[in-house]
Amino acid sequence: MIWVDTIVQGILLGGLYALFAAGLSLVFGIMRLVNLAHGDLIVLGAFLILTLVTALGLNPLLAALVAIPLMFVLGWGLQLVVLNRTLGDDILPPLLVTFGLSIVIQNGLLQGFSADSQRISAGALETASIALGPISVGVMPLLTFLSAVAVIVGLNQLFYRTALGRAFRATSDDPVTAGLMGIEPNRIFAMATGIAFVVVTIAALYLGTRANFDPTIGPARLIYAFEAVIIGGLGSLWGTLAGGVIIGVAQTLGAAINPEWQILAGHVAFLVVLAFRPRGLFAKGG
Repeated sequence: MIWVDTIVQGILLGGLYALFAAGLSLVFGIMRLVNLAHGDLIVLGAFLILTLVTALGLNPLLAALVAIPLMFVLGWGLQLVVLNRTLGDDILPPLLVTFGLSIVIQNGLLQGFSADSQRISAGALETASIALGPISVGVMPLLTFLSAVAVIVGLNQLFYRTALGRAFRATSDDPVTAGLMGIEPNRIFAMATGIAFVVVTIAALYLGTRANFDPTIGPARLIYAFEAVIIGGLGSLWGTLAGGVIIGVAQTLGAAINPEWQILAGHVAFLVVLAFRPRGLFAKGG
């Protein structure tokens, strides 16, 4: 029963990693942009929610609702004004720009909040649990996983069932032809990044309420996001969820064997999947 509980906790942890990865997967799937600042943007979102909680006395969930439109506007503007200028056949410009953005965010947060570790208090939710048979499941981990599933479902519905989703797919496949059909690729890309920043804010909420964070942890979150995306397969949102779960389960199993193996076990699982499925488990066209 201990191992069953360990696996369940790993699945729930995978929901957090899937939230880290979903926005990254969305942006790459639509415009083939690799955002090296993605992890730092999650941390930025966490500090924004923390500021709203401490300054206005808001509940963290309400603070996240306030932060979501702010982050959407930030993502929309960043893509429209800066990142669109880097897109093209050469992948180096967006890498350099987002790497620079990562450094700016980290140093800005260090200047504004210091290097001290922070946490967003969720009150009684932090210790609340639900009994599922012989297994006790924390309310916050369960909410995290359900939110990840809801985000994946929502993005899939948006992508495949709406006019905006058709514009996303058309622009991703051929921006020149999409432009001839009256679609403005630059604005479509800005909308995609804005939506990705909404997902980033949701991930930031659960990062801040489930663990301590500081201005320098963004790159580590980026690694988990990359691994989840690659395990699942580029272009597959459900694969992103599966990738997050695989990493989460690997980490909890590794920690159960030896606490020092937790992080290593997740990376080993990533390498094992790549050895047998180099394009990921659910890669489109493969």
